Amino acid sequence: MALPSSPDCSLYTIVSAKTTHKHTLNSPFKSIPFLPHPWRYLGVFAANSTGCPPPIIEDTSTEPPLVDNGLDPKSQDFQHFAEPNTEDSNGLICTLFEDPQTEELAHKYYEKAKENPEFKPEKSTLKHLIKYLIRSKYWSSLLSMCEDLKSFQVLPDSFTCCRLISFCVRARKFKLVNTLLEVFKTDEEIAIMAFDSAMKGYNKLHMYSSTIVAYGLMKSSGIVPDPGCYFRVMEAYMKTGESERVLALFEEVKTGRIDSLPIHKEIYRVLCLSLGKSGRAFEALKFFREMTNKGIPSDQSIYSSLICSFAKIHEIKAAEELFLEAESKKMLRDPKAFLELVLMYVEEGLLEKTMEIVASMKRVKIRVSDCIFSAIINGFSKKRGLGPAIKVYEDMILQGHEPGQVTYASIISVYYRLGLYPKAEILFSEMEKKGFDKCIVAYSTIVAMYGKAGKLGDAMRLVAKMKEKGCEPNVWIYNSLLDMHGRALNLRQVEKTWKEMKRRKIMADKVSYTSMISAYSKAREFEKCLKYYNEFRMNGGGIDRAMGGIMVGVFSKMSRVDELVKLLQDMKMEGTRLDARLYRSAFNALRDAGMQVQAKWLQQSFGMA
Repeated sequence: MALPSSPDCSLYTIVSAKTTHKHTLNSPFKSIPFLPHPWRYLGVFAANSTGCPPPIIEDTSTEPPLVDNGLDPKSQDFQHFAEPNTEDSNGLICTLFEDPQTEELAHKYYEKAKENPEFKPEKSTLKHLIKYLIRSKYWSSLLSMCEDLKSFQVLPDSFTCCRLISFCVRARKFKLVNTLLEVFKTDEEIAIMAFDSAMKGYNKLHMYSSTIVAYGLMKSSGIVPDPGCYFRVMEAYMKTGESERVLALFEEVKTGRIDSLPIHKEIYRVLCLSLGKSGRAFEALKFFREMTNKGIPSDQSIYSSLICSFAKIHEIKAAEELFLEAESKKMLRDPKAFLELVLMYVEEGLLEKTMEIVASMKRVKIRVSDCIFSAIINGFSKKRGLGPAIKVYEDMILQGHEPGQVTYASIISVYYRLGLYPKAEILFSEMEKKGFDKCIVAYSTIVAMYGKAGKLGDAMRLVAKMKEKGCEPNVWIYNSLLDMHGRALNLRQVEKTWKEMKRRKIMADKVSYTSMISAYSKAREFEKCLKYYNEFRMNGGGIDRAMGGIMVGVFSKMSRVDELVKLLQDMKMEGTRLDARLYRSAFNALRDAGMQVQAKWLQQSFGMA
């Protein structure tokens, strides 16, 4: 290709295909190998030249092939372009950055331009450069750019700085974030926005200590935080449970002016939440009233927090007033507030009021959660008895409320304790059909139920079904198996179950050892009883009445009087009492052995004549 050589052609204008910016090149050119060939700009050159004949396109077959230099093939078309004056470098770099096909070339040109002592990047150049480096995730280049910002003493616009900080935080490049914050400290306006972006990112990642450190760096650098920054650090202190620090920061920010209503509202919200969580419900309410008196609109999350705070400390009147106020303003949206009220009423024994909460949830069209449903069932079961619990469950079902996994497990347990085994089985089957087929509590109840009913085969099949579904039996289920096989004197199965527990690394508890000792005691294998009893005691197990009663019988039948006395002394020291039957057994064993002193001690120690 040949270019006109007329002196009038010394002025060329390069126009990007994607922008209207023009960059005039007025100086002599010198060839540099990585800059592009100007084919794409030839039409513009001709239009901006005076007295120049149109360019003549020669046969390109005579040109040597392009050398592979690692650039994009489309960028190789620009190999023989000329380097403009220093004042035009920023314009050319921006132009090249605006085309995705020449971005890499623009980056290389920027690196080359830095070698010129007269070159200084403009804000627009830095904006394009940062956008490219972020998209390409060139971390080393971003770190190098930090040094450029220091040496050139120029910063991008505030929006670009904030975007860069947010991107680095999300990518977990925290050392780079710290370096950037140090650089941005030279411009207070940019620094405030950059620190705000960093703290916002840290809070999203639950890195609250990093937010607090960033705030400390701001203060030590003499940068005055804006309300947004105060909000971020108050949120961080709230999450770490430091309500005093939250209150101190609120008093600090309160002395300044807050122009942004949303930020003002968020600051009050964090303060109320923090005080409420720390049990300072009345202080939280005071600031909430202060907020509304200032004309700042209330928020459903603040109402929820206040209701929960008063419910937890059982301030029934205050909780109810806030609840009614929130409902009148249509700000009851958080199921947690309903749950806390239900738990409060259950603990206070006001069970009828729990049904009022259910009715209010229906009014505001919030589904009764599984937690609330089960809390009500368990509350009636503990406070009023098993029968009332069943009635409440049936009433709620008739009202259209759907039980979840926890509710099913609770009501199945109620039917089991009442001995209504068929009803428990029906509910368990219904529960499985709804997809709740991995509830270990429900499984353990049904296994125990089969054991009580003597249906050992059904119990074993259910345990096998559990394992097929990937639901591992826990210690409760193994205890039920040990108990039922021990009652049936199936010692082979008892031993097999015990070994399986050990193999699966299920820690045996007091019930496990009691079931094992009881099984071998019934089979009159007393040496085995001693083995498991000694193992239990070596593991730090305490003696309750069940364990003590079995071992009194074992030692009496084995005529192990010294060990019987030691057992009775341990039971006395641990505060375990004997019933009349076991007392007579121990007393007779001591008397028959001629140990009158010990028999008298037994009478005095356990209060029986």
